[in-house]
Amino acid sequence: MSIIRHPELAPEGHRRINWVSRHMPVLSGLAEKHSPSRPFQGLKMSVCIHLEAKTAYMARVFQQCGAELTVTGSNPLSTQDAIAAALVESGIRVFAWHGVTAEEYADHIRRTIAVGPDLIIDDGADLITALHRERADLLAQVRGAAEETTTGLIRLRAMADNGYLAFPVIAVNDAYCKYLFDNRYGTGQSVWDGIMRTTNLLIAGKTVVVSGYGWCGRGVAARAAGLGARVIVTEIDPVRALEAVMEGYRVMPMLEAAALGDIFVTTTGCKQIIREEHFAALKNGAILSNAGHFDVEIDIAVLKRLAEHQGQPRQNIDAYRFKDGRVVYLLGEGRLVNLAAADGHPAEIMDLSFALQFLAMLYLVHNKEPLPKQVINLPAQADHEVALLKIRSMGISIDSLTTQQQAYLSSWKQDEANPQA
Repeated sequence: MSIIRHPELAPEGHRRINWVSRHMPVLSGLAEKHSPSRPFQGLKMSVCIHLEAKTAYMARVFQQCGAELTVTGSNPLSTQDAIAAALVESGIRVFAWHGVTAEEYADHIRRTIAVGPDLIIDDGADLITALHRERADLLAQVRGAAEETTTGLIRLRAMADNGYLAFPVIAVNDAYCKYLFDNRYGTGQSVWDGIMRTTNLLIAGKTVVVSGYGWCGRGVAARAAGLGARVIVTEIDPVRALEAVMEGYRVMPMLEAAALGDIFVTTTGCKQIIREEHFAALKNGAILSNAGHFDVEIDIAVLKRLAEHQGQPRQNIDAYRFKDGRVVYLLGEGRLVNLAAADGHPAEIMDLSFALQFLAMLYLVHNKEPLPKQVINLPAQADHEVALLKIRSMGISIDSLTTQQQAYLSSWKQDEANPQA
């Protein structure tokens, strides 16, 4: 039995899912290829993910291929009630609605675990960690899981290092076709979609502070520069800081950047990136937003202690006034701005990421050798397959190696690699 809030919104949810399905040819191709054999027949799959149209289409594909799905949202503000209703109407069990409380969120996780999953797809590792803490009796039947976020992998690798992880987890987030495209182009576009849609303000001419220069930070910074902003990057890694400098951005500590920024975007996966000493330096009118998985990168508890809440001047914007009269604005309650205040990554980008999720689940089902109870990489062939399917769907063809080129690249003896030389 599902628990949702607005079943009457199912028709709108179906329309949204059908729209994105037309723009996800790789996942559609995998469904067409594998659905006749129903590789997930008889398997229970528990999924904790941002519950919107693109993830719903992935769920439909798994269902088409035989899986029995139970789905919950991985963020209180990213669940779309119309999508949840459409999935329920499609025969998928759902525990989710937009704006759940912390208690409701935890309850939904427990219900999603309670089905006794064989396979898991997680986004942030909340489901996997809860399973280990609260339902150790169900761990033995789990064949494996896949995790698609940097934040989730940090938690899971810590579990593995402590000898606590009870089954293999595939690091989908570390696949090339995930982080090179999803993290860079997907986050880069969707973050600014969320900020601009929410504020309706011009980006050109403003100073944007991007905290963290991983692949998400790269994407956010590049799109900010493309919109005409002056970009500052804050980092703790000297190599990434040097990369940002070489890309033409200013690099400095957050305490210096705090006094200069008009718009802030955190992309680190760590906590308290913008904290008390930074709040004291912010400009009047500064806009704070987060693109990391959890709402911990901006120290909201301290912000609330230091400033008086002045209400919501617009949907998804909270105004806070400090004692000295400065007002700062927090977008999407400090949660993922691209999902709390927009629709997440473009469908064409998530086509790649969800195709990798599909292949990760296939790998866990078809692999005959025991896998270590660790965070493991998705086989490189999956990246190759997804990329090739994607470029073919775009009408693009590429070269292939000749026999002589293959010999050249595989031999250290030049005369043997070039028999005609």
